[in-house]
Amino acid sequence: MIPTRIHPILKEVAGLFAASGREVCLVGGAVRDMLRGKPPEDWDLATDAPPEEVAGIFRPAELRAKVIPTGIKHGTLTVLFRGRAMEITTYRVEAGYSDGRRPDLVRPAACIEEDLARRDFTMNAVALRLPSGERVDPFGGAADIGARLIRCVGRPEERFAEDGLRPLRAVRFAAQLGFALDPGTLGAIRGALETSAKVSAERVRDEFEKMLRAPVPSVAFRLMEETGLLELFLPELAACRGVEQKGFHRFDVLDHGLLACDFAAEKNFPPEVVLAALFHDLGKTPTRAVDEAGVATFHRHEAESERMAAQILRRLRFPRAFSDRVCHLIAQHMFHYTDDWSDAAVRRFVSRVGADNLADLYSLRRADSFAAAAVEPPADYLVPLADRVRASLVANQALSLRDLAVSGRSLMAAGIPAGRFLGRILAELLEAVIEDPELNTEEKLLEIAGRIAERDNPV
Repeated sequence: MIPTRIHPILKEVAGLFAASGREVCLVGGAVRDMLRGKPPEDWDLATDAPPEEVAGIFRPAELRAKVIPTGIKHGTLTVLFRGRAMEITTYRVEAGYSDGRRPDLVRPAACIEEDLARRDFTMNAVALRLPSGERVDPFGGAADIGARLIRCVGRPEERFAEDGLRPLRAVRFAAQLGFALDPGTLGAIRGALETSAKVSAERVRDEFEKMLRAPVPSVAFRLMEETGLLELFLPELAACRGVEQKGFHRFDVLDHGLLACDFAAEKNFPPEVVLAALFHDLGKTPTRAVDEAGVATFHRHEAESERMAAQILRRLRFPRAFSDRVCHLIAQHMFHYTDDWSDAAVRRFVSRVGADNLADLYSLRRADSFAAAAVEPPADYLVPLADRVRASLVANQALSLRDLAVSGRSLMAAGIPAGRFLGRILAELLEAVIEDPELNTEEKLLEIAGRIAERDNPV
């Protein structure tokens, strides 16, 4: 097992607690990471001191510490000390999880061993006494870490009945850490689905986001499929299993999406691209048809995929701006560039996609291309299109409404009424200058707007 070194700041913290006759231990993910030979990202501490006493330990002005009552109801304080943030929680035991989410009873525990007994997995139930670094490991967590195994503390059925989020955490950890699930832990997940269904959308979303940041996200999603969690939380994705495709596609729609997601994660593409890669073909399930030649078709599946993705992201309470960006990438992913595109067609493409979205859309297409047959596209994939797009952008041609030489205000000053009709005219003006950039002068556009108003005036 990898030796553990205690950071000097943690030794100083331990000295402060010892001076008050209290003990303190490093717990949770920090210990797990140290035992894996990884630097810990966060420091979580547990102590026999009640929260008000913890606050007093850090109160002296010379310590320059800040104490924040982030979870005072459950005995947790956040302490900012020597440039580090530490969550410090009083030893506690929990009992009675009637809603399958939160304990009905929380009371102080007598010792660190009792505190560790309430934790979810053995790998998270190891503590290091400070400052010595003495290991407290009543459930064999260090051995499980060494074996790269995720195993519940005690009976998995009981752990999952206490908190329905734990099954999702189990599959997320498998993807995040590259660990396997203990057979008993894996087998207990399906029996906990009713409890998992009670978990709030926000908590599910947080786990989902962590899965997408894992080195190989598909590990989590395949485990979700195996245990029923995928059908529970992402039924639209689960329905893609067995939906066969056509031509150069080697995989069904679900495996295709998982491969695209893994590729995007491996390449460290932005989170919007990773999620768009997972969801980009959701619409193939409801739009699938078979033509007279027996070939499967998926007409306008990108529009249906966009709609379905938006529905999922609303259900999981994703931020609106993030969701809109994911859905826009999905809606635009089916472009088919050829060298005979006119310059106007290139400008129209940029206008439709948006200059700020081009890099992400190219990344999504690379992921989509890879996932067709698990073969990475050539390095020059999409380069001809990107070069022509770049030339168009360098030429500072009008590609959006804000690039027009006229605005809605100037059109209203010319006598065109505000409202939907004004919006239609602006859209036609943009289309005109995309087709012919030389039309983008105030004089010419006001003239064109006047002709449109005479032709279509709703009054």
